[in-house]
Amino acid sequence: MTATLPALDPDFFEPAQTARAWPFEEARKIVKRLEKSGKCEALFETGYGPSGLPHIGTFGEVARTTMVRTAFRLLTRDQVPTRLLCFSDDMDGMRKIPDTVPSKEAMEPHLQKPLTSVPDPWTNQYPSFGAHNNAMLRRFLDTFGFSYEFASATDYYKSGRFDDVLRLAAERYDDIMKVMLPTLGAERQATYSPFLPISPISGRVLYVPMKEVDAVNGTVTFTDEDGRDTTVPVTGGHVKMQWKPDFGMRWAALGVDFEMFGKDHQTNAPIYDRICEILGGKAPEHYVYELFLDAEGQKISKSKGNGLTIDEWLTYAGNESLGLYMFQKPRTAKRLHFDVIPRAVDEYYAFIAAYETQDAAARLENPAFHVHYGAVPSPDVPLSFALLLNLVATANAEDAKVMWGFISRYIPGATPETHPELDKLASYAVRYFNDKVKPFKTYRAPTEQERAALQDLHDRLGAHIGSTDGGALQDLVYEIGKAHGFEPLRDWFKAIYQVLLGDDQGPRFGSFIALYGVDETRKLIADALSGRLHVK
Repeated sequence: MTATLPALDPDFFEPAQTARAWPFEEARKIVKRLEKSGKCEALFETGYGPSGLPHIGTFGEVARTTMVRTAFRLLTRDQVPTRLLCFSDDMDGMRKIPDTVPSKEAMEPHLQKPLTSVPDPWTNQYPSFGAHNNAMLRRFLDTFGFSYEFASATDYYKSGRFDDVLRLAAERYDDIMKVMLPTLGAERQATYSPFLPISPISGRVLYVPMKEVDAVNGTVTFTDEDGRDTTVPVTGGHVKMQWKPDFGMRWAALGVDFEMFGKDHQTNAPIYDRICEILGGKAPEHYVYELFLDAEGQKISKSKGNGLTIDEWLTYAGNESLGLYMFQKPRTAKRLHFDVIPRAVDEYYAFIAAYETQDAAARLENPAFHVHYGAVPSPDVPLSFALLLNLVATANAEDAKVMWGFISRYIPGATPETHPELDKLASYAVRYFNDKVKPFKTYRAPTEQERAALQDLHDRLGAHIGSTDGGALQDLVYEIGKAHGFEPLRDWFKAIYQVLLGDDQGPRFGSFIALYGVDETRKLIADALSGRLHVK
């Protein structure tokens, strides 16, 4: 069961008409489309290929499409019904065995079968490989509270939902071939067919030429795997369409108004559009986004399992930070690796803080509005993720309870109960630091200039015992850096981070001292100056 759409504040209806954020720009195209067509409902669609385990890029399509859907609702003053259909191409044949399955040998007999005819290789709790991966997708979408309808290609083909358009495809077979053949090499042209029959003998999806297409009876004839000519109807799940014609067929059959896809589909978009028009539909509005890259700059892939998985992100940060990552610069290629998480978390809370003081027009430009689809919360998070990460390092914290000893001193009266969001962030920081930072953290010895400045800082902090005034402590750090001739001054802070924290960058050091404690910071400096910190 999917969540209901969040209510929209009518105060946003008027400023939405001139909002500039990219979801509004896309939504305006859909508004104009419906005005021309006279349709009374807007259908948004996202496509999912369940050939491998779901990854964050798959989620990104649903999140971004929901952002456009929210903008559309505001532009139409929530008077036009909307639907979001998450469509799984689970009738595709398994053309290769994903690297992520536990036993490739067990999967080999099922190559080329529809994904919903391949056994579940992981748990045997699901009726098929496709059903397992579909369930994983739905679980994550439900975690985010999306309002959507899930659709299975297998169900739609077998139930007859596509039958009318498939019969039309048989009638207009030659027109479809005229679109497809120029896009293929000579060898592929000789065997190509937009229809892929499911072998009655083996159950495999066959990539074979059609010997006859009977438009009157809606059937196709082909040579099956036993060498005999076989005739099957194009309806009822006996055939599926090649993936490029399938895009256009689906759009025509369902009346899709908006679908976004990755840049790797961009050159094929005119083909999808033309097939849709041949089959009596109007191509939807498109939005092309850039691809996600792994740590080495390679495109993330479901079958390879490279890049971050959905569960990995949620191990170290909340879903809101992932939503922000999806909102920002969707037409720019971005690395999707563990090291993007801390920045995404802190940017998210910064936007939340700014939202509190903005008027309605400014809020519509704030990423927090789009991350929460108009229902923005007000969490109390007075500490940054970066600051908490450094606290974990210096406090050798193994759990959030250790962190709260410092936090409650810095924020009198604060407890995990009074600040649940901060408690959650502290737990994420402990996990992230110990798994992703600690194994690679190194410290260096100070230069003579740095040693003198750090000793000065140690000594002068003695006059600030018990202080939690981050501003005053930051002023002291600045003053000492200037007094010791650091030019530019950022070299002084870089030295602090490298010598004391084992990193090239860090939080405002005055805020760190206030949180960690003046006494504790003086001991940290003393340990660094005496060589008791690990030095590479």
